[in-house]
Amino acid sequence: MDKYENKNMKAPEKVSSISALHQFLGLKKPSNPLISVFNFDNVKLEPETILSAITTDFYVVALKKDCAGGKCKYGQQYYDFDEGVMYFIAPHQVLQFEDVLLNGVKGFVLVMHPDFFQGYPLASQIKTYGYFSYASNEALHLSEKEEKSIMDIIENISRETDANMDAFTQDLLVSNIDLLLKYCDRFYNRQFLTRKKASSDLLTKLEALLDNYFKNDQLVVYGIPTVHFVANALHLSPNYLSDMLRVQTGQTTQQHIQNRLIEKGKELLSTTGMSVSEIAYHLGFEHPQSFHRLFKNRTSVSPLEFRASFN
Repeated sequence: MDKYENKNMKAPEKVSSISALHQFLGLKKPSNPLISVFNFDNVKLEPETILSAITTDFYVVALKKDCAGGKCKYGQQYYDFDEGVMYFIAPHQVLQFEDVLLNGVKGFVLVMHPDFFQGYPLASQIKTYGYFSYASNEALHLSEKEEKSIMDIIENISRETDANMDAFTQDLLVSNIDLLLKYCDRFYNRQFLTRKKASSDLLTKLEALLDNYFKNDQLVVYGIPTVHFVANALHLSPNYLSDMLRVQTGQTTQQHIQNRLIEKGKELLSTTGMSVSEIAYHLGFEHPQSFHRLFKNRTSVSPLEFRASFN
């Protein structure tokens, strides 16, 4: 199961309930209509279903491992690995089924309807985890120890969903899900830190991209570059780019863009006779007040006060 990327495929089918998903995948009826854990090797897809795409109303957390031939597909690429790889899908995203499901892949899928968390802090907390919006090729690669930690929690969740419901069941399930997502957040943080060369290359590409944008007067023509524009140019999802930059530099993509605007603003204020309004428009701001507000927020002085310090 992967995030949908083939634009030539037919429109996705809506699967609103976990029970309907089980039926779609040839699985037995779930024990709980709002949460389910199943193994990839239990999935039985019909040949015509493999090229189908669906949207759901629930969250999906999946781990793939031991693919046939040692290769698994994520996005448009194949990866060699022995340990698990995880990916995360939020409600209303599009999922695609591929023949990898029928080709010796191992692992689990956890599906959770948002209604299951209602009344718990997790209902809002889960929306803060950026990895639910990462692209398929930005999966989480687990070490052996990390995979064991994840599998221990999943086994707890699976046992609770299969047991008879009592007064403690939902609290225990929500607590385990919360723990699972926190571990995944930690492991992504580790992944960002351990891939230093990739991160360094990314920062170099980001700076080069912004340099080119600023030097060629694209600010005047197209306005301030958006996070989506930058992420797309770097072939990353916006959330993955910002989270990776935050871990590496302490700043999001938006903050990097704003810092470059302030640097350019300082240069123009100190070396030209352009008015503050002219500088604001030159930097892509629609309203001079927006430039004034950002500049003072970042430097603690107004643009005119900064200029005056050079006279």
